[in-house]
Amino acid sequence: MSGGGASRVLHGASLAAFVQALPKAELHLHIEGSLEPELLFRLASRNGVRLAYADVESLRAAYDFHDLQSFLTLYYQGAAVLREAVDFHELALDYMARAAADTVRHTEIFFDPQTHTGRGLKLETVMEGLLGGLNEGARRYGVSWALIPCFLRDLSEQEAFDTLELLLPWRQHFKALGLDSAERAHPPSKFQRVFARAADHGLPAVAHAGEEGPPSYITEALDLLKVVRIDHGVRAVEDAAVMQRLAREGVPLTVCPLSNLKLKVFSDLRQHSLRQMLRAGLCCTINSDDPAYFGGYVAENYRAIAEAQDLTREDLLQLARNSFTASFLPSERIAAHLAELDAFAAAN
Repeated sequence: MSGGGASRVLHGASLAAFVQALPKAELHLHIEGSLEPELLFRLASRNGVRLAYADVESLRAAYDFHDLQSFLTLYYQGAAVLREAVDFHELALDYMARAAADTVRHTEIFFDPQTHTGRGLKLETVMEGLLGGLNEGARRYGVSWALIPCFLRDLSEQEAFDTLELLLPWRQHFKALGLDSAERAHPPSKFQRVFARAADHGLPAVAHAGEEGPPSYITEALDLLKVVRIDHGVRAVEDAAVMQRLAREGVPLTVCPLSNLKLKVFSDLRQHSLRQMLRAGLCCTINSDDPAYFGGYVAENYRAIAEAQDLTREDLLQLARNSFTASFLPSERIAAHLAELDAFAAAN
């Protein structure tokens, strides 16, 4: 990397241009959470779904959440407009276009099978649409992708086992299995046996932990689910032993600043734990989570947290580097992306 000005703090237009052009991967994106209101209304009209909001503006005005559950309620209502394979195709393709505009080179996408099978859709409908949209997006925009189905942790262990059986015929399309949804009172230990069975089928684990749940959930995810990556993990700073372990073992964290702000995990981005985790040597990455609901895709997350915490140019480059090394890409692809990142650093 270029040494000149490596520790500079960028602001304003210079920061926005830098993070927009910065080659990066996105590792924490819920595809249902990229459903923009305009597409939501279009799909509702096409599929005959009656919405509780009169127009796009009134729906956006409802995106004023006080915690994770208040968001999830609206999130599941929005997902109800997804009925046919073509709906999932359009959703995935729309996200891939936005990712490409933010210079995302690779994306690892979560989806929630139970959100859809629980309302009567066949998994085949969801998979056909998502795979079609992601493949078309890859062809159009040159963005590679991986798909990670997640279990809803507020549902039962048995429902997760049932969902795993539905997913296994599609195993070749997945890089890992995840755990998401309402964290409080639903510890990772609840799903230890499900993830053990998934591991028997060669599926690595990732899990949301330490967002609204305590640092002990991070420890459970590591020890009981054997996760290779923690999604969020921002409350790790509350436990020195957890911080030391994450740094020592190089466990990646997929941090989502605007999500944490919108869901009141932090009241101000200046109070966010990212800078503290970076300085402690943790492998943090920046991601957008549910960008249609939280006010920004991945480049905007980089910009917002960098502005709030005076992150340096070198910090931003390290976050982008982490995003590739923490991915499920093969080593040769990671090396190619890091070479592009080094060239970007030398030129900028």
